[in-house]
Amino acid sequence: MQPVICLASNSPRRRELLSQIGVSHMVMAADIDESVLPGEQPRDYVVRLAREKALAIRRTGQPLPVLAADTTVVVAGRVFGKPRDRADAIYMLSELAGREHEVLTAVALAGAHGVGERLSANTVCFRKISAEECAAYWETGEPRDKAGGYAIQGLGAVFVESLTGSYSAVMGLPLFETGELLRAAGIKYWNGASQGRERA
Repeated sequence: MQPVICLASNSPRRRELLSQIGVSHMVMAADIDESVLPGEQPRDYVVRLAREKALAIRRTGQPLPVLAADTTVVVAGRVFGKPRDRADAIYMLSELAGREHEVLTAVALAGAHGVGERLSANTVCFRKISAEECAAYWETGEPRDKAGGYAIQGLGAVFVESLTGSYSAVMGLPLFETGELLRAAGIKYWNGASQGRERA
């Protein structure tokens, strides 16, 4: 089936979620500076990154609409991205343990008529986690490329006491918001019926 959008991410989770709603796609990962700007609020940060990823691929001359997303974990106003190393991952998990945190995922769709954006804000509560568990979890390899140092769809699920919001957004691609953007652009989804295209 011909792709109807370009996904600006190598994330297998985002690919899986797009396939779940029947959207055929190709992949061109975006490489941008993901540093937080001075004084930038977490919600502004994730929306900006999603937009910049989509536009970076669009500027390469990619003719398909480009879908991009960005996820970050926020604890007491602090942005937790992907851990730099073992110590950073264990620190993040210890900060998340026994308390609530916010998971923000922004999604952007860049096409011939500009860029559409949506933001999904979700609350996750972790149970208490021992230092030994944090270290053991790092050794599984799962936290290495995950915002906040954990994967809700993987082994990290055992830490999650409750979730308020969108499970797919915490995974990395909010399907409600993604569906809204696709629908507004005239791109069909479900049952492999993905032959839609951008409105002229």
